[in-house]
Amino acid sequence: AVNYIVRTCLLCVLGTISHFLSLQIFGCGAVAQVTTSYDTKGQFLSINLAFAIGITFGVHIAHGISGAHLNPAVSLAFCLIGRFQWSKLPFYVLSQIIGAYLGAATVFAQYYDAIMSYGGGNLTVTGPTATAYIFATYPAAYLTTANGFVDQVVGTGALLLCLMALVDTRNSPAPKGLEPALVGTIVLVIGIAMGSNCGYAINPARDLGPRLFTYTAGWGLDVFTPWCIGTPNKNLEENRPFNPGKLTNDILLDTPKSSVKVSTVRSYSLPHHLVMYSMCL
Repeated sequence: AVNYIVRTCLLCVLGTISHFLSLQIFGCGAVAQVTTSYDTKGQFLSINLAFAIGITFGVHIAHGISGAHLNPAVSLAFCLIGRFQWSKLPFYVLSQIIGAYLGAATVFAQYYDAIMSYGGGNLTVTGPTATAYIFATYPAAYLTTANGFVDQVVGTGALLLCLMALVDTRNSPAPKGLEPALVGTIVLVIGIAMGSNCGYAINPARDLGPRLFTYTAGWGLDVFTPWCIGTPNKNLEENRPFNPGKLTNDILLDTPKSSVKVSTVRSYSLPHHLVMYSMCL
């Protein structure tokens, strides 16, 4: 039993390193570069390519040892079909989240000056100079809850369907050695076809790890804020959190009604975000 736990932990360490390199260093690093350069040093396609190529090398690093799941949804799916041991699932998921957290921390350290310059010295979740989305996924301003749910069900479902096809020996499995490149291709096509709504949020660890990092690094609880309706534009411009009491006072006491502008700001809460992934299975 002790050897089993030690062996599993060692596999998880490798999984952590793979996740650290593949998803965060390359993927989120590309988002940071594109964002802080105001799209002058890359565009959405370069972000998709960075995530896809990063995944390719992450799978290549860990494929022969840990299976290179790199995604709790994938690990859980394999458990459900009997191709992965349930006893290993908690270790794998934890390692994936830790790897994503450490990767986000590394990107933040590397791009610290650029992020602070872009945000005017503030770390914000919403507004014209928001930077939290460099690390975690957030919905587009137009997206409804129902459409966000559909988006993530379809995206994660497409990922799992393609992955299952690659490893199905009764069908047409991927040629030996080409698995990493094909997995990267899957991620690339999902990003190109399904990336505009939520940034193709198809990996709970890739979102939760960096989201926890942004919380601890200074973005605060806003990274977990659920739907917020009626946030004044003034608060966004001044990078201040929404204060219902102050809004009421502004409306009733100090501010003419015509000068109060209201907008809708959205960010999926953590429980809702994870429920979306679990429903895909």
